[in-house]
Amino acid sequence: MRATRRAVLAGTLATSGGCLGWVPGSDPEPPPCPATVDAEAARIGLTGDVMLGRNVDDRWDDRPPEGVWGETLSDLQALDGTIVNLECTVSDRGQRRPNRGYYFRADPDWAVPALEAAGVAVAGLANNHQLDFGTTAFADTRRHLANAGIAHPGAGPDRETAFEPATVEIGGVRVAVIALTDQAPGYAALGSEPGTAYTSLSVDTLETRQRLGRTVDAALAADPDLLVASLHWGPNWEVRPSDAQRRTARWLIDRGVDVIHGHSAHVIQGVERYRGRPIVYDAGDYVDDYVIKDGLHNDRSFLFELVVAEGRLDHLRLHPVEIVDERVEPADERAATWLRERMRSLSEPFETPVERRGSGVQIPLSCPA
Repeated sequence: MRATRRAVLAGTLATSGGCLGWVPGSDPEPPPCPATVDAEAARIGLTGDVMLGRNVDDRWDDRPPEGVWGETLSDLQALDGTIVNLECTVSDRGQRRPNRGYYFRADPDWAVPALEAAGVAVAGLANNHQLDFGTTAFADTRRHLANAGIAHPGAGPDRETAFEPATVEIGGVRVAVIALTDQAPGYAALGSEPGTAYTSLSVDTLETRQRLGRTVDAALAADPDLLVASLHWGPNWEVRPSDAQRRTARWLIDRGVDVIHGHSAHVIQGVERYRGRPIVYDAGDYVDDYVIKDGLHNDRSFLFELVVAEGRLDHLRLHPVEIVDERVEPADERAATWLRERMRSLSEPFETPVERRGSGVQIPLSCPA
């Protein structure tokens, strides 16, 4: 099915000018939907930033590792697998990189079991904290995740490896994940030097379209049923995506991506439903120790649950959560109400239907098999 999808995409790109001839505002034919898979409904989790360092590390280093997930642990374990942005190194070695304001590192003795307990299938490393403690801790992070069977795209020992997709099976669905960032150019993998998959994420430039086009094509060549682009992008504390981010997200979907998984702002942003596919512009922070900004409630976010049923993207369920004492918990009634209203307000400009479901909300998707 995916080979057919690639063929359709090739035809679409040929008639629309493709990556190199793309024009802002152009409207190519929609890409084919994800391939039909022989499986019951798959439930794939998405979270925002998971930062297990600093005060979180201090709190859970000598306690049961799964405690960091609080009462959300059962929700995480009920999923078939979860994709997170891991915004810290996982190591007990390394030296602080000079001239950095914040340094995030978690002890692998508890952090790795915590990720395993939560059913984390993919930990994206394309972000601005992977080299906080130098290349030694960075190499440890990749090694610890690999030993735990957790895929970790978005960084590598050289630039080519950093941009490689990860492919995993989640609930019978073959999922490819590309992880990219436009943050911390000093952490970029260069040639044979280790670092992150750093790139511009504005498709208004030819160079970026070429770079992103090659990355998406490499992921599609792995023959996945579903392609996720996990993007650590944009400035902190912005509650709405920029026009450039919207253009990039739509371009990626036109190119063949099925799900945009955004993060970096530390606050939730709205969800757009584009051609039956979800664009989560920013999933906020899932767990950390950050100071709470007035009015922004960066301690509140969602566990995003993508349901793939009968070979189609069925819906996106949003479970309200909040950070309490360096752990994540289901949001209380007041916080859940705020999160529901916030998501409706931020998604309204995209004309996204946001329906009440229990304490959270649900966004129907419309990509038929």
